Amino acid sequence: MWGFLLCCLVALASKFSLLVYGHQPGLNPRKTYEYKYEGEVNVGRGMPNLAESGVRMMCKVKIAGVSAQTFMLQVSDLAFEEFNGFPGKNAFDASPKLSKRIADQLVKPFLFEYANGRVGDIRGPTEIPDSIVNIVRGILDFLQVTVKTTQRVYELEEVGIHGLCQSNYAVEDNAETKDMIITQVVDTNNCREKAAIYRGMATAVVDKLSEERGESVISTVRYVYTVKPTAEGGLIARAHALERHHFTPFNVKGGTFKMQTMKEIVLLGVTDTAGSIPVGTMESKGSLVYKFVEEQANIPLLMQNLDDPVPKAVELIKRLAEATAYQIDNAKTEDTIRVYQLLRVTPFEGLEAMWKQFAGNEEQRRWFLDMIVEVSDARILKFLELRFKAEDVSALEAGETLLLAFNHLQAIPELVEMAKKYLRCSGINCLPIQEFLTMPFSKSNPYLWQSVALAYGSLVYKHCAYYTPCPVAAVQPLLDVALDALRNNNEAEMVVALKALGNAGHPNSIKTIMRFLPGVAATPVQLPPRVLSAAVQSMRLIAARDPHSVQDITMSLFLQKDLPSEIRMLAFMVLFETKPPMALVSTVTAHLLDEKDLHVASFAYSYMRSFARSSTPDNQFLSTACSVAVKILAPKFGRLCYHYSKAMRMDYFNDNFLMGTDAEVFMLKSTTKILPSEIMMKGRFYFIGRILQLLELGVRAEGIKELFGTHIPGLKGDLSFSDFQAIVSVLQNWEVLPEDKPLFSVYSRASGQEWLFADVHKKFIQSVIKAVSPSAGKESPVWGMIENLQKGISWHRTKALLMFETRYFQATSLGFPLEISKYFETVNGITVNAKAGVNPPITEHLGQLLTSEISLETDGFVGLTQDFWVFYGINTELFQCGAELKSKIPVAIPWKFAAKINVREKKFELDFPPCKNEFEIFSVTSDVYAVSRNTEEPDLAKMTPMMPSIVTSHIWHPRAKMCSESNIYGAGICVESELRREYYHEEYPLYYFLGYTHLACKVVPAQAIKPVDKIHFEFNAGPSRHPMNVRQLLETLRRLSKVFGYACTVIITTPGWDSTPEAVFNLKALAMSGNMKPEGYDAAVYYTPEANMENVQLIVSQVGEEANWKMCTDAVVDKVHAEAKAHMRWGAECQSYEMSMKAATAHLPGSKPALKAKVHWTRIPEFMELWGRRIERYIPGMAFLFGFYERHEKNAKQEVSASVVAASADSIDMKIKFPEYTVYRQAIPIPFPVASFQEFQHDTRNTTMDSFGHA
Repeated sequence: MWGFLLCCLVALASKFSLLVYGHQPGLNPRKTYEYKYEGEVNVGRGMPNLAESGVRMMCKVKIAGVSAQTFMLQVSDLAFEEFNGFPGKNAFDASPKLSKRIADQLVKPFLFEYANGRVGDIRGPTEIPDSIVNIVRGILDFLQVTVKTTQRVYELEEVGIHGLCQSNYAVEDNAETKDMIITQVVDTNNCREKAAIYRGMATAVVDKLSEERGESVISTVRYVYTVKPTAEGGLIARAHALERHHFTPFNVKGGTFKMQTMKEIVLLGVTDTAGSIPVGTMESKGSLVYKFVEEQANIPLLMQNLDDPVPKAVELIKRLAEATAYQIDNAKTEDTIRVYQLLRVTPFEGLEAMWKQFAGNEEQRRWFLDMIVEVSDARILKFLELRFKAEDVSALEAGETLLLAFNHLQAIPELVEMAKKYLRCSGINCLPIQEFLTMPFSKSNPYLWQSVALAYGSLVYKHCAYYTPCPVAAVQPLLDVALDALRNNNEAEMVVALKALGNAGHPNSIKTIMRFLPGVAATPVQLPPRVLSAAVQSMRLIAARDPHSVQDITMSLFLQKDLPSEIRMLAFMVLFETKPPMALVSTVTAHLLDEKDLHVASFAYSYMRSFARSSTPDNQFLSTACSVAVKILAPKFGRLCYHYSKAMRMDYFNDNFLMGTDAEVFMLKSTTKILPSEIMMKGRFYFIGRILQLLELGVRAEGIKELFGTHIPGLKGDLSFSDFQAIVSVLQNWEVLPEDKPLFSVYSRASGQEWLFADVHKKFIQSVIKAVSPSAGKESPVWGMIENLQKGISWHRTKALLMFETRYFQATSLGFPLEISKYFETVNGITVNAKAGVNPPITEHLGQLLTSEISLETDGFVGLTQDFWVFYGINTELFQCGAELKSKIPVAIPWKFAAKINVREKKFELDFPPCKNEFEIFSVTSDVYAVSRNTEEPDLAKMTPMMPSIVTSHIWHPRAKMCSESNIYGAGICVESELRREYYHEEYPLYYFLGYTHLACKVVPAQAIKPVDKIHFEFNAGPSRHPMNVRQLLETLRRLSKVFGYACTVIITTPGWDSTPEAVFNLKALAMSGNMKPEGYDAAVYYTPEANMENVQLIVSQVGEEANWKMCTDAVVDKVHAEAKAHMRWGAECQSYEMSMKAATAHLPGSKPALKAKVHWTRIPEFMELWGRRIERYIPGMAFLFGFYERHEKNAKQEVSASVVAASADSIDMKIKFPEYTVYRQAIPIPFPVASFQEFQHDTRNTTMDSFGHA
């Protein structure tokens, strides 16, 4: 009886155990489990007939218990295969060498902790790299699953190989097998801690509002588990995972590249563990979360043998120097990427050895310094330190190399700390205890110090982009320099320090910057405007990181009406960098209504009006706030003219492409000066959820602004010669300016980081004027240059630069890293060979050149080659598979000519050799490839064009070649193009860019009428050897055209028949053929001056035997009536074809300002008529796209007229009449106030154009 009860209790306990624990995944520590594992990756488009690449890995996995919660994993029978080709046509190929390398690592046992469906710490042999451990993580990822028997559908946040992400579960039971089927979907776009990293994108600001309009990368993972219940817990009998990634440079809604990973694990058997398992020495490798490997040397565009890198790098640098010795060899520029990879794996001793080898060769030395900046870790800092101590580089080389090295340096805390020493040693006011003060070289050049300070600031900015919160210790050296300069009242040092703090963009620098700002600083400060300007602008990058603090400071500055206007306007500009909310914009608007300074008001209003029209995502809310503000301010400030300060902004954004751009121009003026205080131009580029600041240029008027004062005596403003003379007369007084104040300053920023600024002082201008003065003698550097030219010079420079290297990494369920990378490399080169002659030679002063004939023979080359790559796929140090866009853009301009210059006779001659060989000026070539590479067989890499070369019904393959050849000069220009695209209409816009593209512009030899010995150009601006009066010129035109037309009528209106038109210049372009009569063209321009009218005649004649082609053009500008006319006739004796043009402004009392134009043709060539008709067919459609309306009506034949009318202060009405229809649009917004049309009419009388018809 007791035995029976005991059996019942045991059975009941077992049943309860199965109910509670039966499906919770677990492993029995006394058992050994054997699984079959297979993983596969495919990268491509997922479209038929498009090439793909992929890898497949198959193996057996043994898992055995070591202790209650510790298990061993061991891999055997591993096989690795690669795919590159077209699905259905090609198959996976075995890679035995790579299989062996991976198997040798994975055959070693790994330990991992496991309990209740959770994988804990993973341990492995010390020598096993993280890339192999990640494969183990991909296998163990199958064991990480949460089972809830009380819920059928549930979601939770849990750790996996992708990080801490959101998972959604669905559970169902198999009634027949009693198995539980678990489906898990991981949203890898919704991870609190995602296994993903960015590199090289610190200066590209994240645009979250753009991401809401669309994504460029999305991915999901789905797991399906079959779990068998056991007494020890659920046993995973089978599991399958499918991961899909979609990537596009644009919006994923418009087509994507696709990466699909699949993996499966199947239980083969379970046995009892026999005896203990020896595992050897182990170290912790971390958790299940994917661990990224140091990727700097692992460039996704190539694989090469990296053993013994020094001789390989040396050989490549020598080859590159040789390939660019005269011009750029386009086929070799891609080797720069190979050099970067080799240098990144070269130890410091190897870099030093290479420097010693290259230092004595100017060309190789330059290449090495350009390349070593991409080492990007502690080795480059140590290398630069030795150069500073040894002083074996010039200040220019040091500044350039250090600037690039710091900007490309990894922004990790250790390297930031190392970089501080360069800042300390380079400062003017360094502490004596600091190590680098003993280096005289570091203080030998002020621009070297600027480079160090600006570059260090950029490094801090990148450091803060990756480490939040950013430690104040990183920016402390710059804060110390700034405060030290403030204490010593060192203006130049204050500007340098503030600009460097602006580059750093560190929020903790706000308190220091405030000490430079009046009304904000705790103690009163009186600083020059250029220091105040630098202080305000130093908050531009902080605006995105601490907007509230910047808003408080800039708002306070803006409201201080006793501050200089330019400082208030700069504060307003920085305020709007913070994207102020509606409430703050309303506050600004209320204060502007009471603003008395019209420069400040005009600047603020024009800037807000520009924002009101913005379409970029980052200004989505600011645009709404500004549109309300503009409506309030328009009645008061809407018609302020361009005499006042302005801020103009234009932008564009396309949701399908997720791309856009904007451009801003700022002109800051004040009531006390006629010249602007500061002019700035900048632009930004929006792409895939980020904002990249493009090149920014700025000019700040310093002393020269004081020179011009409030007005320029004699300036009319009509851009005439008298205006030019008035400006020159003021500039002649520039020597009265102080010595210690710059005349003007210039600066430039790239990616938001200031990298160059310079002050132009009076001393510099004086030295230039002295050097080029006609009275300068042998002491002038120009004299030395002339002597060198007479001996013959040869000058050559190249510059290789990795413009950007942006990389994004994300874990995949297989344990392989997905990488999306963009590389942009440019190699620039210039070569000049020249030899000059001076007859008679100069002996005393440079002024003798004005009476000598100068001859010059020169040849050379200027050009650049740009290589651009985009990689998407799997990239490890063992193998690569993915899709790769490869683009090359070479620009090459070779030259060879002889020149003669006679200054006294104002004569200039050029002789070019005949064109005998074809050469390419410009080309664009790009294609997309499916790529496969592995480290064991780097020479067997495969690159298959994604689109097949065989033309099918789906492939669009246009090819064209257009040439314009001259049988006179024996040369021509050809433009050829070839495209290969496959149609997938739902894939807009990606399919436009997928496929082969080639566009080239070439100069080609052509069949000439006569053999061409040389092509001769002659420009003569001297007095006419045969001056004609108006009567003689009129008779010439009468002979050239039997029809006494419009041009003659114009001449009749001149004051006297015997006044002589000035022969402005004569130009000849002739093909010389030995003793035969030359062929070509001869052009002469005549100018008849009058008080209120400008009259210019151009006569072009063909030169040659029996040549009678001529072109007669007459242009008149009536300054009184603000009217311009031109009349053109050409063909045989100017009789074949005829065309005329008119343009004028009109402003009648009570009407709105208008601009009207008309083109009328009597006879035109057939090809012009043909092209005109072709273009006319597209105009209605284009007009519709731009918001124009169309009205069919009969207008004047052989005529097109247009009118632009100022509809309001910031809009225009436009009407364009064609012979068969009219297109028109009203209230077109424009970025400048059209009321200022009136300013360009410098006479008070009203003008109209009678012959234009009704507007």
